[in-house]
Amino acid sequence: MNLKRLNTEFTRFVFVGVVNTLSYYSIYLFLHNVLDWAYMLSHIIGFLISLNISFFLNTYVTYRVKPTLKKYLYFPLTQVVNMSVSTFLIFIFVEFLHINSNIAPFAAVIFTIPVTFAVSGKILKAPAQSK
Repeated sequence: MNLKRLNTEFTRFVFVGVVNTLSYYSIYLFLHNVLDWAYMLSHIIGFLISLNISFFLNTYVTYRVKPTLKKYLYFPLTQVVNMSVSTFLIFIFVEFLHINSNIAPFAAVIFTIPVTFAVSGKILKAPAQSK
C-alpha cells in the first residue's frame, strides 16, 4: 500500500476529526455522566473546548498552514453549520427517536463531516492578505 496516497488533506482531516471527536466525546461523557450535567449543556461545553483543539490540529496537521489570529477568529464560522446541525440532530435523536444521550452525539457527527471539511479548508487555506 502506498502511504503517499493516504497522506491527503481529506485523510488527515478524517484523522484529526477522529482525534477531535474522541476529545469532544470524552469531555461530553465526563460532564454528562461524572458531573451529572444535562446532556445539552455537556454537548455545548464539550463542543466549545474541542473547537479550540480542532483549530490547532487542522492548521498544523490537516492543512499544514500557519495559525493566525485572523484564522482563529474566523474558524468558529466553520463550525456554525456543524454546531447547528449536530445540536438539532442530538435533540431529535434523544427526544424523538429515544436514542441514548451517550450515543446521540457520535451519531450526529457523521452527518457534519463533509460540510465541515469544505468550509474549514476555505477559511484555513485562504491566502494571507498583505497590507
